[in-house]
Amino acid sequence: MHTIDETKRFEQEAHLHALHEKLTTAVGDLVTSDDWMRVLMVGARLRAYSPLNAVLIWVGLAEQFEQGLVPTGTPTMVAGIKQWNTLGRTVMKGQHGLAIRLPVFGRYAAQFPEAPEDSWRRLGSWERLAPGEVLKRKLVNTKVGRVFDICQTQGELVETLPAPVLLTGRAPDGLWDGLAAQIAARGFDLQLVESAEQIGGANGLTRYRAHTVQVRTDVEPLSAARTLCHELAHVMAHGPASEDAALHRGIVEVEAESTAALVLGAHGVDTSQYTVPYVATWASSVPGDQVETVMRTFDRVARTATAILDRLDTVQIGNGLPPGLDREAHARERAPGHPASTTERGDDHQREVVAR
Repeated sequence: MHTIDETKRFEQEAHLHALHEKLTTAVGDLVTSDDWMRVLMVGARLRAYSPLNAVLIWVGLAEQFEQGLVPTGTPTMVAGIKQWNTLGRTVMKGQHGLAIRLPVFGRYAAQFPEAPEDSWRRLGSWERLAPGEVLKRKLVNTKVGRVFDICQTQGELVETLPAPVLLTGRAPDGLWDGLAAQIAARGFDLQLVESAEQIGGANGLTRYRAHTVQVRTDVEPLSAARTLCHELAHVMAHGPASEDAALHRGIVEVEAESTAALVLGAHGVDTSQYTVPYVATWASSVPGDQVETVMRTFDRVARTATAILDRLDTVQIGNGLPPGLDREAHARERAPGHPASTTERGDDHQREVVAR
């Protein structure tokens, strides 16, 4: 006879398995140019969520749209029920949550803040720290969570974010300078060339040994900015010292171009006309498991693009969270005790916040 806890665990495992199957099916369909571009644009709008959760949100809302349950299949602002409640909105009756994967952190005791992980001691549910010990947390599992798009809610109006204003052929204000500054900060010299002929027919060229980035300027400013972002992605993710330096050449180019597409997408720019030739059936040329390749590629693209966007002082579209939502404060309220980014000392119940 199963206990209530065992029954819940079995149900949770079944939900996670079903979620993984849905994710695998969705990611397996991303090997064509159209679907890959579509998910990049979704990733640009849902930057607050992990890449795979962004896919799950997109797939979940699209399914409900096909069933006539929601007015749109494109997610814009996504949050949990309690998060929407803090903004004066409620989930409408009959709406179904969009399943995502949430991290589960375990509580551990360590003898000192820098103690190696293999020396940590797992704490019981209600076990307190011994004098002198510090609290550590690490990811031990995942569980299924539910979020809702704004189209599934009703209530107070949500603040509208300023939208980038674009002219044909013109790059978003401040984008070129911001990208150029990031290239310079990484020790590379940006060189402008008059035509593609000067760099072997390419739009841009990164030379790691010479620490130079060359970009052709005989194109529209928007195209030049896209190329500059493409080369910045190479600088950040594909240098000789990078963990991914030995990646298949096709993946390297897809990642760089997809990063540029995501960064431009976060500025309201659709780069399909430039990006599609790079990504058309790209995964089929890469040896190994295509689904795993797509998952890892999308994760690297999202991480690189997010790092670039975080350092840009430009007007960008929303990141998938409703404006005014304090996501970190909400996470602290839900966490037992305090967040995973803190270390708590057992003596005198003092806390020491450790940046990670």
